[in-house]
Amino acid sequence: MQYIKAIFTFKSIEDYQQDLLISDLADLGFDTFEDSESGFTAFVIKDNFNEQELKDLLGNYSEEFVTDYTLEDVADENWNAEWEKNFSPLIIDDVCYVRATFHEPQPSYPYEIVIDPKMAFGTGHHQTTTMVMQYILAADLKDKNILDMGCGTGILAILAAKLGTKSLLAIDYDDICYESTVENAALNQVDNLKALCGSKEVIPDDEYDVIFANINRNILLDQIHRYAEVLKGGGKIFFSGFYLDPDLSMITAECAKYGIKYVDHKQNGDWVAAQFEKK
Repeated sequence: MQYIKAIFTFKSIEDYQQDLLISDLADLGFDTFEDSESGFTAFVIKDNFNEQELKDLLGNYSEEFVTDYTLEDVADENWNAEWEKNFSPLIIDDVCYVRATFHEPQPSYPYEIVIDPKMAFGTGHHQTTTMVMQYILAADLKDKNILDMGCGTGILAILAAKLGTKSLLAIDYDDICYESTVENAALNQVDNLKALCGSKEVIPDDEYDVIFANINRNILLDQIHRYAEVLKGGGKIFFSGFYLDPDLSMITAECAKYGIKYVDHKQNGDWVAAQFEKK
C-alpha cells in the first residue's frame, strides 16, 4: 500500500481555521497529520486520493487564508520507519512515560501510556496536551467521573484511568479519533472508558466531577454552557488549545456567566492551559 504526503504551508492562518481544514481533509480520506513550522503535513492512501477534490476544498477557503501544497509519494515500506523516526517517547513530570507500540516498556515510571501514533491526533508531544497531563497528574481523580472532550487518541482519559477514576466518557467529532481512543484504551487495559463520536450534542445528561477540553477557543466558547450543565458543583475543568491573549480572558468571561471561575493557568510557548472550578 502506498501513501501520498501532502505538505501544506501558510502565510497566516488561525488555529480554528487549521482545525476546520484538517476536519475537511479527514472527510477526503486523509488519516494522519503532523505539525510543521510553516503549516502541517497530511497523509492519505494513494488509491483514496483525488487531487481535484483537494483543489476544490482549498478553493472553499480561498477568502479566509492562502495555502500552498506539494505532494510526495510515500512507499508502504517506509511508512512505519517514518513514524518510528519521528515519534520519540515522552516523559511528563518524571512520573509518566508515553511511548508507542514499537518502544520498549519502562516499568520504572509509575504511569506508562502506550499510544499508537498512526491512529489519530494527540500523542502528548504538543504543548497543550502536555500541560493538561501535568494538571491531571497533580489532581485528585480517584473515584471521579470524567468527561474528555476532543479526546483525540484518548491519551488524557487513559492517564486519568491510571489515576483511579471511576468512569470516563471520551468524545470526539472525528470518527478516526473515536476509533483511535477505543484502540488505545484496549492497548492500555482501560476497561471503564466509553467513547462517543460527536460533539456537545452527544454529551449525556449525567454529572461529571472533572472535564478535560483540549480543543480551540471558538469551539470552547460554543460548548462552555453545555459543560456547565453537566459539571457538578465544586467540579473542575481543565481547558487548553488556545493562546494567552485574548483567548484566556474570553474563556474566563464566558465561564463566569455560568458560575465557573478561573483558578490558574500554565503557559508553554504560545500555548495556554487553564484550570477552572464551578462554584
